[in-house]
Order: sequence, then structure tokens, then C-alpha cells
Amino acid sequence: MEAQTLIALPVVLALELSASDTPRQRTLSRDEAAELAALVAADLHALVPQVDEARLALAGALFDAVELLRPGFPVWGTLDELARRVPRGHLENVVAFGTHEGRMPAQPLEPEAIFADGPMRLLPISLLAPEALAESLSEKLEVELVGRGEAGARTADWLMRTLGVQLEHARYLSRNDLLALTCVQYEHVNLAPLWTLLEAALLTPYREESTLSARGLALRYVEGRVEVQSPSGWLREQRGEVGQRAHDFAGIVFELRQYAALLDAHHLPLVLVDRAEPATGYLLEAFATADSGYDAPALYAHEAPGLGVVAVTVAQRGEGGRARVLAHGYPLHPRALGPLVANLADRYAIASDLHALGRIMLDADGQLGAPADALH
Repeated sequence: MEAQTLIALPVVLALELSASDTPRQRTLSRDEAAELAALVAADLHALVPQVDEARLALAGALFDAVELLRPGFPVWGTLDELARRVPRGHLENVVAFGTHEGRMPAQPLEPEAIFADGPMRLLPISLLAPEALAESLSEKLEVELVGRGEAGARTADWLMRTLGVQLEHARYLSRNDLLALTCVQYEHVNLAPLWTLLEAALLTPYREESTLSARGLALRYVEGRVEVQSPSGWLREQRGEVGQRAHDFAGIVFELRQYAALLDAHHLPLVLVDRAEPATGYLLEAFATADSGYDAPALYAHEAPGLGVVAVTVAQRGEGGRARVLAHGYPLHPRALGPLVANLADRYAIASDLHALGRIMLDADGQLGAPADALH
């Protein structure tokens, strides 16, 4: 078997926890992972006996879906690579990877603490099958796991005792099943356009994909990143009464923050259209340099109820109350406001004093603006 080409078939053991339950550990020791792998092998053999002709590899770590569904599928890729190094016959062709002195054997197999509280925990599994077997085994797994993929009683009991949790369900899924489940979850919370981009990044990374968010913000997946229309660009396309435009602008920024958080979790970079710099907690668009014919630039914070600062505008005031906008920045989470302000202050060589407007201020053309009079 070692001389044959081995095709990796990704599988996952999905644990649906009882409400408010959290596993007491995110990883398993080497011995624990080996015990679980033996139970998993018995479960999968009962479903699809041909599994015995493949090498089964299990990572003793509990992940969230966002950690597994990242471009290139790095968790499964690492698991496959480690499994291919193990000589045939080790543990009857079942291999498991757990912690040694508290560490997993490779960084991609370390679950991130920030995602540890989700209601579903996922244990990655890979079946390395000979090329001649891979297609038929994959087809059988897709059919059997959907219909009869519940984990065995011994496996479920072992998991509950070892992790200190109650399980509502423990079942095996193919990676395609996990993709479909995640798609449904995102559609349920009105994020179907986001899934369109993620699916492209995961399955067809060489193809571009364009979509509109539910509120009409243009997004495009291209060359490993997501390009997003700037909120000010979206605002220029809108019509209607100023108050409604301001309300809608707040909604667009709220939606952008949702997208940014999930794209970051999936390790998919977000950039403004025509801007090469990826988001580092905020998005920034600069239009002009300071003009000595105007007052010194100042920083103004546009605010919305429940969202805090939705945009920071750099503007100069001139004679007759004219305001000249130099840049807009959009903090994508509260901790990003400080770095955004520091960046703008450094870029325009000004003090980092941020003038709170208490609302979203639009100019006579309905665009993000700044006060005509000095704020005190």
C-alpha cells in the first residue's frame, strides 16, 4: 500500500452538545486519541466495510466549522501529511494524533480558544484510500453517512465520559455534508451571499465570484481574497431622504462587520475594491492629501445607536464653511477604532483627537461629510 497513490477522503465526527455544555478540554492526549480512533474505525467499518482497506487518521482535537472550512483545508491537509508518514501496520492501519506535553504535533491541529464555545464540536478524520478504491469508497461514504451516520453507543459514551459533556447527537459527516450544513446555517441568518464567496474560495479558488449582500453591498472573490465595495461608494448610489440614507448607511456598516468577522474566522482576507491592503480590523479609503488653503485636517466620528462609531472622516474646513473630505475609515470591531484613528492621525500628521458627531452626518449631496463650523 505504501507504494500506491493514496487519495484522502475527508470525514468529520460532529458532536452536538446539550445546551450550555462545554467540553472540559479542546484536545485529546495521544492515548485518548488512539482509544477514540479505534472506536471510530469500528463505527465506520460497520457502515462501510471497505474502510478497512484505507488508512484511517484522526486528530484528537475539537474544532469549530470555521476552523475546518478555510482555503486549502489546512487542518485536513496537515492530518493527511502526518498520516502518510506513519509506516503501514501501525495500530492496524489506524493512526491517531493527540497531544504530547500539552501540544498537538502541528500548529494547524491546535484548536483556537476563541471558537471553543460553539454548540457543535468537530473532530477531523481522514481516510487515505488506494487510488483504485477511492472513488467507490467516497460514493459509499456519501450515501451511508447521510443515512446511517450516527456514532455507535460505545463511541458516544466514551466521548461523554472523556469530555465531561452530554451529547444530543454524535454523527459522522463527509466534508461535503459539513459544507452543506454550514451553507444552510448561513442562509438561515441571511448570509447566503457570504456563503457564495466562501464556497468559491474553498472549492474553486481559481475562479472569480461576485455577489451582492442582502442590503446591496457589492462583493467579489478573486485570487484568494474578497474585495468589497466601500460603504461611501454604496452611499453614492442611493437615493431618497437624508434621514433614511443615514439609517441605511448604518445598516450597511453593520452588515459589513458581520461579513468581516466571518471572513476573518475563515481566514479569507477582506480588502476594499482597488485597495491592496487587507483589513486589519478596519477598512480605510484615502481620497486626497491636505491642502494648505484649508484649515488643518481634523477627525470626525460618525455614530449610530447600537453600533458606536461606524465611520471616521478626515476633513478640512475652508472659507464659507466648505468642507473638504480627505479620507474615510470604517472600524470593523470596537477594538479597531484606536488603531484606525492612530493610522489616520499619522497619515495626515495631525492630533488624534476624535470629534464625536453623535450621528451620521451627510453633506448636501447625501454623502459622508463634516461640520461646517468648528466643534467645541
